[in-house]
Amino acid sequence: MKWLCKFWQLENSDRLLLINTFLLLLSIRLGLWLLPFKSLRQQLDKFSQPLNQSQNFEKKDLNKIINAVNVSSRYMPGGAKCLARALTTQILMNRYGYFPEFRIGIAKGEGSRLEAHAWIEYQGKVVIGNLQDLSRFTPMPSLAEI
Repeated sequence: MKWLCKFWQLENSDRLLLINTFLLLLSIRLGLWLLPFKSLRQQLDKFSQPLNQSQNFEKKDLNKIINAVNVSSRYMPGGAKCLARALTTQILMNRYGYFPEFRIGIAKGEGSRLEAHAWIEYQGKVVIGNLQDLSRFTPMPSLAEI
């Protein structure tokens, strides 16, 4: 119940951001489960367009966006994997006028098992998906380059 009190103490705009982030993250998780990745990316591109000035545009603080993704991930039933978190962050950042770099990297794990990880970079810094051993992942070419 403590989280509910904190939620109601937020400003209306922050509460709305949190609700929208949770719903977007949930939708992306379902999309990753139900759709081929290419189809999902095409659908998500429609939501990634920046908001315009006529839609009561208020540029969100980047930290509020990142916090909304982190909080939504904690309360998501079943949790949220790095790919869903990275896609959610990318969409929200694009909508509010930040243009991040979506990254997917691969690495060899135990027993030569292939591992993958997704993260978001903005102005050369990792904003979502940072790991202590992130450097072991070799970034794949940007999806925009493919």
